[in-house]
Order: sequence, then structure tokens, then C-alpha cells
Amino acid sequence: MPALRCRADGPVVHVRLDRPDVRNALDDELIEELRSTFERLGSDPAVRAVVVSGEGKSFCGGADIEMMRSSLDLTREQNVANARALSVMYRTIDACPKPVIAKIHGAALGGGAGLVAVCDIAIAASDAVFGFTEVKLGIIPAVISPFVLAKIGPSHARALFLTGERFDAKRAHAIGLVHEVVVGDTLDVAIERVVTEILSAGPTAIAAAKNIIARVRATSYDQTLDLTAQATAEQRVSAEGQEGLRAFLERRQPNWK
Repeated sequence: MPALRCRADGPVVHVRLDRPDVRNALDDELIEELRSTFERLGSDPAVRAVVVSGEGKSFCGGADIEMMRSSLDLTREQNVANARALSVMYRTIDACPKPVIAKIHGAALGGGAGLVAVCDIAIAASDAVFGFTEVKLGIIPAVISPFVLAKIGPSHARALFLTGERFDAKRAHAIGLVHEVVVGDTLDVAIERVVTEILSAGPTAIAAAKNIIARVRATSYDQTLDLTAQATAEQRVSAEGQEGLRAFLERRQPNWK
């Protein structure tokens, strides 16, 4: 049985973690399926947005127990390779040029909370529970830390990484891990609203906007002058930029809508 299921709804692909009996825990198979799936979707011009969700009662409960048990017998070098594979999966999702939306219900713990962090837009049910719970097991949230720190900052990370405490959707929203909290039965409505906004925007502009965020974060202030000027010019003279500006001036819908 596949650990991941994909369903295309026109230009929107729904990616569902499908291991409900173990709260959609991340094992080697699911990690590789997520990596390869997002690599494929990212290069598919027909895909305009990706929605990530979990089957059953949870979004993602973190690392698989059997995988953690097997790590006890791995050498240090094997553990490094295992952690690198997990990091590559997160980085592939983080760098996907398509907008990635997390649809969160139930629990998003440990690596599951890391999965939330690499999504561009995260919408959670009001009864969802989060936590960077690794220290409770004597391990640390190192692999997910670059992505979580980018979302919640070092202050909240210090409080939550060191205690491993679980927290509710309200706090997840307050610290910036999720962008919106809704009553559970309106989660689909909220996702659909965001998808509609995405489909009204230029697809190459969205990819360029996502790219400029990462590039500006990795660039010094002085270097951003040329970087942002060049990026602006490139998009303005592109076919999509020309079409969008002309459509606006001519008071008509652009051709991507």
C-alpha cells in the first residue's frame, strides 16, 4: 500500500499522507515518497498549487516508532545518512516553486510540525495540537530547525524546543507557525478560498515571488538592491508580466484565469 496518495483536481494536486493507523508517521518510505512527489510536482507546468493533508485523525504525528527503534542499531554514519535523507525531503518541499498549502487537523508533532513549517500557507483546525516534542525522547529537532526558525524565530523556538511541550492552534497562530485557524468543519472552505486566490494570480509570478523571498533572506542588505531590481525587471518583461499588465490596463481578465 502506498504511504502517500495524490489526487488532481484540475490544476490543484491534493497530497495526502496515508498511514492513519500510525497517525501518518514519517518512515523511510513516506519520506522518499514525499521527496519524489514534490520534485515531480514542482516541475509539472500543469500544477498550480499543492494541498498537503493527513488521512484519519492526525495530520502527522512525527517520526515512525519502528524507524526510531531501528535507529538504535545504526552507526553514527548511518544516522547521519538517515537524517540527511529527511532533510532533503523537507528542502524539496520548501523549495517547490508551486504554492504548498498545509491543511492541518488533529496532531502535528515533531517532524509533522516541521512539515507544517515548510508549507507556504498553513491553515489549522481550531482543535489541532502542535509540538516540537523531540526532547521528550532525548533527541533534538535539528533537521527541522532551519525551517521552523524561519517561521517562528529563535525566541519561540527556545521556549518550545527546550520544553517539548504541546500547544494549541491559537498559540501556533500567534507565533506564526500557522496563518489561519478555523472551526474544523470549515477547514475545506478555508482551503478552497486560498486556492481560489492562488489560481487568480500568475503562476510564474508566484514562483518568482517564492524564489525572491529565499534569495533576499540569504543576501546582504546592500546586495538586495541589484537582486530585487533585476528580479522586478525580469518579471515585467516576461510574457506573463506583459500579459498581466496589459490585462489590467485593458480592464480584462489575464489569460491564466
